[in-house]
Amino acid sequence: MAERRRMGYSVHREILDEEAVDELAKKSDSKPSLSEKIKKSMRCSGPRLKSCLLGSVPVVSWLPRYSIRENALGDLVSGISVGIMHLPQGMAYALLASVPAVFGLYSSFYPVLIYFIFGTSKHISIGTFAVLSVMIGGVTERLAPDSDFMTWDNVTNASVVDIIPRDAERVRVAAAVTFLAGLFQILLGLVQFGFVVTYLSEPLVRGYTTGAAIHVIVSQLKYTFGISPVRYSGPLSLIYTVLEICYLLPKTNIGTLVVSIVAIIGLILVKELNSYLSKKLPVPIPVELLGIVIATLISWQVNLAGRYGVDVVGLIPSGLQPPVLPAASLFSQVIGDAFAIAVVGYGIAISLGRIFGLKYGYKVDSNQELIALGLSNSVGGIFQCFATSCSMSRTMVQESTGGKTQVAGALSAIVILFITLWIGTLFEDLPKSVLAAIIFVNLHGMMKQFMDIPVLWRSNRIDMVIWVVTFILTLLLNPDLGLAAAIGFSMLTVIFRTQLPKYSILGQVPDTDIYRPLEDYEQLKQVPGILIFRSSATLYFANAEMYQEALGEKSGIDITKLLSAKKKLEAKRKRHEKKNAKEAAKRNAVDVVRTTRDIVTQGGPEQEAQKEIAIIEMDAEPDPSLPRAIILDLSPVNFLDTVGVKTLRSIQRDYGEMCIEVVLAGCLTGVVDNLQAGGFFSEKVTKSCLFSTVHDAVLHCQSARTHSQEKVMYCDHSDTFVSRENGDGGYYEEVPDTCLYEECIL
Repeated sequence: MAERRRMGYSVHREILDEEAVDELAKKSDSKPSLSEKIKKSMRCSGPRLKSCLLGSVPVVSWLPRYSIRENALGDLVSGISVGIMHLPQGMAYALLASVPAVFGLYSSFYPVLIYFIFGTSKHISIGTFAVLSVMIGGVTERLAPDSDFMTWDNVTNASVVDIIPRDAERVRVAAAVTFLAGLFQILLGLVQFGFVVTYLSEPLVRGYTTGAAIHVIVSQLKYTFGISPVRYSGPLSLIYTVLEICYLLPKTNIGTLVVSIVAIIGLILVKELNSYLSKKLPVPIPVELLGIVIATLISWQVNLAGRYGVDVVGLIPSGLQPPVLPAASLFSQVIGDAFAIAVVGYGIAISLGRIFGLKYGYKVDSNQELIALGLSNSVGGIFQCFATSCSMSRTMVQESTGGKTQVAGALSAIVILFITLWIGTLFEDLPKSVLAAIIFVNLHGMMKQFMDIPVLWRSNRIDMVIWVVTFILTLLLNPDLGLAAAIGFSMLTVIFRTQLPKYSILGQVPDTDIYRPLEDYEQLKQVPGILIFRSSATLYFANAEMYQEALGEKSGIDITKLLSAKKKLEAKRKRHEKKNAKEAAKRNAVDVVRTTRDIVTQGGPEQEAQKEIAIIEMDAEPDPSLPRAIILDLSPVNFLDTVGVKTLRSIQRDYGEMCIEVVLAGCLTGVVDNLQAGGFFSEKVTKSCLFSTVHDAVLHCQSARTHSQEKVMYCDHSDTFVSRENGDGGYYEEVPDTCLYEECIL
């Protein structure tokens, strides 16, 4: 590799503190008021109205410029391929949501059309999603459990579930929680709250989706084994469900289990064949479609439901459902679940959307995506859909088959509409175990996310801890509470990292103005008499005390002990003054004649005074082991709260009392404003103690030491005094005209 060309540079300027920089750069103090900001945001003009309209309804901006020659063929092939995938996935994920399979087809139609109009991502495929479906299923089974719909069967003399009213109630619950989740997303989008997704880090999302995938798998085991376990809800419900399934395994329906095994093996083999022939096939083999067609034909011919008791999909009505407003009475019972669904659905969609946006060079508007998803879910809730987001598997197919715009999504919706109106009834004999097998096979990508653990262990162990803890919390607390707990834990890791930063003493790279931690480099040299201290985190209430302790530890200065010793000396001086004041009253009665005789015999008062003077100098010279100046490098600090400002003020005062000058370097403009607002500056402490760079601060401290006439901030010499003997064996003090701390001048 060729050696990089090194270019030298030379800058000649004066040492600049913050006051000098403000004057040189003409800092502006004028800031727009809140009323001015509101007026500006409410101001309307023709161009702004047009921009707002195009931003709110993106289809208006890109559809007129749609290139049929470049995009039509790819979007057509992609739309048909994704539409075919919607059929099995929609029906399968409806089982996860505990609603009839046909409602999965509705959820693959209405939301897709709404997103086509309002969405900004060109490649993601909106529709049913496994994680959201299992979250919806948890709500529907909690509010509409089987136990509420038990009826007595006179034929069998046993209690059975009345399926029709149960399913109707579960559809009402799913529509209500979906509608409310959509409203949450719309409101968050309108208040420009798209940045909320930043709290969902990639390790958190991947750990969460992996944990949710385990919930999905466990929820589908009843269809795989043909059993009917009791539905549990709340924390630890997953463990109780697994124990219940293990207890019911002896009652497994063999026919259902055989169908499940054959379906899983067949799907895996064809998917592997797809991967092997991916470069040779123009479009992937529609594995799921072939699976449900073949399974339906076999089930119809063999009569699996009648002969072997295999559970099938059942009645699939043709046509679409009329719009119905969700039951508002259910909102109070599902508000927490709705918010969790809104955040998870948006987090998955925007994460995938940004990946493809970066890949193909277009912008995905996070706030508009919130509104688009919110409208998709709220309108979908009116048409009895359940919550939707984007699916990784469908999105990858949409991109790989040539989809370039949202038109591919609209075409997939048309395919689903055709299936719903005319073909859906043909799948009434489809075994539910085949749909469960489709879910299992489609989750293999999420299961591969376990490989994140060793990768994160090598790259960032805190991220690995977030992944593992999120996974465990999701398993134990269910997807809704698990998400909230995982976000809380992720926030705690940020707080802990700011509470446990790296504290360093900086040294100078020889012959440069660059300063680096001494422990990390071998060729650095510490500036004589100057201590440069830096923390890797911002300074606020959670780590302010540790900042002071680390400064004392790194500098080797026990400031508390030194100040305590100084206070003791001060107290001793005051006791001497008080004692001398009392003795002065006694000296008023001394005979003037005696004094005159003593003066004649001793040779005058000057000689007497010289003999009786006893000078007590306390710490006439500062400890040479102490630095003359401390520079606090605040370049990593991006804000200061009131506790942080008080901490800096305390450091400057305490060390200043020991004749150690404290200056700040590398302060951002916002940090300077925080210092100003927090009352850091005063008549004695001005912006002249702030420097733009560490090197400016170093040069200032070095130049101040060479000019003895410079003022020393916070230097208090009251602990130095002269004690003189009086004639009666007592003492009185005089403060000398010149400070005995000659070495204190920096």
